Amino acid sequence: MQIRAFCQVVKWGSVSRAANDLFRTQSAVTRAIRDLEQSMEVTLFERHFSGMILTDYGRAILPRARRAIEELQAIPAILERLKPAAGPGREYVEPVWLFNARRLQIFLMLWSVNHTQSVARLLNITQPAVSAALKMLEKGSGFTLFRRTPEGVMPTPAAQAIYPGISRALNELRLIAADISARRGILEGEVRIGALPLSRTRLLPGAVSQFLRDYPTIRVMTNESPFDALVSEMRAGNIDFIIGALRDCEGTDLSVEPLFEEEMLVLARVGHPLQHQPVTPEALTRARWVLPRAMTPARQLLEAAFREMGLPAPQPRVETGDLAMVRGLLLDSDMLAAVSASQLAVEIESGVLAPLPLTLSGTRRAIGLTFRIGALPSPAAAALLEAIRQVAHSQ
Repeated sequence: MQIRAFCQVVKWGSVSRAANDLFRTQSAVTRAIRDLEQSMEVTLFERHFSGMILTDYGRAILPRARRAIEELQAIPAILERLKPAAGPGREYVEPVWLFNARRLQIFLMLWSVNHTQSVARLLNITQPAVSAALKMLEKGSGFTLFRRTPEGVMPTPAAQAIYPGISRALNELRLIAADISARRGILEGEVRIGALPLSRTRLLPGAVSQFLRDYPTIRVMTNESPFDALVSEMRAGNIDFIIGALRDCEGTDLSVEPLFEEEMLVLARVGHPLQHQPVTPEALTRARWVLPRAMTPARQLLEAAFREMGLPAPQPRVETGDLAMVRGLLLDSDMLAAVSASQLAVEIESGVLAPLPLTLSGTRRAIGLTFRIGALPSPAAAALLEAIRQVAHSQ
């Protein structure tokens, strides 16, 4: 509610007009702004006879504050789409039941741990307080949000529908402190990255190392889940961006930024029987393969390359996206792997793995960054993105 009051005072330039819009007293709005300024330890407005004027700190947090409120204001429309189509739609009513950070924290925590007693313990509150918060959310939404099952308290379809917006809103609030620090000239906070395999060998480690030399107090966390899981996390605001092989995101809520391109190689251990002789179709058919998982872009490109050579798709003995597993299998056997050059570049340069004399046509793919359209990167994430771009362009 403090953030909502802040946004409305900015909109109207006046406490009295904001109070009228919010159906609250002027003293309540004034107190909300004062408490917000005290909690952030900054002055957000200059008080003039002509109205309330934003300070530099107020301007710094305004985009993220507005985004948090917009995320919550969009939830009634999401819920309305879940209701039967019969009858006219309800008139929009601002979801004041959502404007409570602790209530939203309880929702997200219950979503994650599926147990009310665990939520109470983790948040250091009572179980009745958890139940009361959930009751307020269900009354406001008009839906049952969680059901008791043998596996725990599980989210209903309505909870699943509103989870991303609530998560994004709280993540925006979490980043306001970092915006204020950046306005003071101090970069702080954390960066959360969805790291796909093609980024994890050289590009991302090099960029993070360079970044931490300049900003040693920033915490960097990576998530190595499959692409679809990373997209879900990014849509909830739980990761800042994804780096790795790009997918076709046209027509979605995602945007991409290519950094470079590279082709796939067939790798084997040094001394492999095929290393210094022509690789015949028969040899490829007989080979034992360790390959990316089915339906991944790398696997699809490899199978297309084999079709172009008039060969059946290679049949894997092992399917894995773990480069440590690929490396170990190649070093300890005569298996072959199809990977991008950068994935095992250290092993190639050190002479323990070698590319076979075989061209996989049509396997060139773009490596880069994937974002959620409209997302506001934190100051720390923006700085790390710049480091990534510098490292990519220097390769």
